[in-house]
Amino acid sequence: MSKIIIITAPSGSGKTTIVKQLLEHHPQLAFSVSACTRTARNGEKDGIDYYFLKEDDFKKKIEGKEFLEWEMVYPGKYYGTLKNEITRLWDKGQTPIIDIDVKGALKVKDNLKENAISIFIKTPSLEILKHRLLKRATEDEKSLQERLDKATLELSFEQFFDFVVVNDDLENAINATAQIIGGFLNNNN
Repeated sequence: MSKIIIITAPSGSGKTTIVKQLLEHHPQLAFSVSACTRTARNGEKDGIDYYFLKEDDFKKKIEGKEFLEWEMVYPGKYYGTLKNEITRLWDKGQTPIIDIDVKGALKVKDNLKENAISIFIKTPSLEILKHRLLKRATEDEKSLQERLDKATLELSFEQFFDFVVVNDDLENAINATAQIIGGFLNNNN
């Protein structure tokens, strides 16, 4: 079986930025596009950032067992990793990187065992995380609090991941993550 890289983090930890840098500098890696039921944010494109699905379509795919993992991450907002997306990348000879929530990451790791590596990215503190989320200016007060509450819960799961990278300096976090991935991909077990 081919390998897969799982990157997870509380929202605002820098996971997406790290993943983008890894993809830019490591052509054997490929971004696994997740499916979701939320609406596209400004500049996001269907099939590139996410597969934006209607809730009914998402639920039909759940019933059809088309997801490697799926989760209702926020009330009424589903996210998941389509099996055919992973297969598409493997068929191209690439190693998928999936950028998903903590519960989804644990499910993928449990399903794929030693063929997957899980990396948890975190900020040095919740205060820094809150500052980063405020700087984004994409959250209202209620959704900011939801994200902070969720981050607190997600941080309690960090010990279940293969590696934890603290993003206190972006370049160091990118390099540390790249080293972990390189070691995993070069191990032929």
